[in-house]
Amino acid sequence: MNKILVVDDEPAIVTLLSYNLKQAGYEVTTATDGEVALDLALHGTFTCILLDLMLPKLDGMEVTKRLRQEKIHTPIIIVTAKNDEFDKVFGLELGADDYITKPFSPREVLARIKAVMRRVAPSAEPVTPVAAPPTNRAITVVGNLRIDQNKYRVTRNGENISLTPKEFELLVYFVEREGRVLSRDAILNHVWGYDYASETRIVDIHISHLREKIELDPKEPTYIRTVRGFGYEFVGDEHA
Repeated sequence: MNKILVVDDEPAIVTLLSYNLKQAGYEVTTATDGEVALDLALHGTFTCILLDLMLPKLDGMEVTKRLRQEKIHTPIIIVTAKNDEFDKVFGLELGADDYITKPFSPREVLARIKAVMRRVAPSAEPVTPVAAPPTNRAITVVGNLRIDQNKYRVTRNGENISLTPKEFELLVYFVEREGRVLSRDAILNHVWGYDYASETRIVDIHISHLREKIELDPKEPTYIRTVRGFGYEFVGDEHA
């Protein structure tokens, strides 16, 4: 059974999420402060973590940071009442996979969790890489970028680039569709697994972070170009 860790210091939120998740067939574990949540996440196995930002003892940002430092890649969906975009951006930068702003509907939460599960399902089985015949898609070289999909590693001019799992997934999505103009809706649907049109801002945020890491000049990007009125295009042939 899929297990969800719900972390929130508001009893009403915990009760609401727990009830709806159990009704949907999930096993639920709860925590009301960051220290307990961190301990549970470090020593337990969860399909997804619903993590509030404003928590006693350790806030959600610190919990996310420590989990990623410990190489815990359990998908994290930040749940926050804040409308400040800085908190959302910072949470995503630390390694969170998505965010939901309060108030939210249980239906939306379930949709986000299912989207996360679809994304991680293909890579969930082989925890330890298994030797396999080399494929043309395993390693891709574009300009000064070298992308190793087997090892989830990206280098620029031979130096490692630290990408979050979502940034890596986004880069691979672009590279595999080089030269095609991709709409924000299409990117959201294929990379995040859902099609909430109001959430396309999350695409812009991740692309901005990705540009900061792979572009020589993020303000004048040459790999990931904005096509005004349409979306984005990955251009690699000019770097050959």
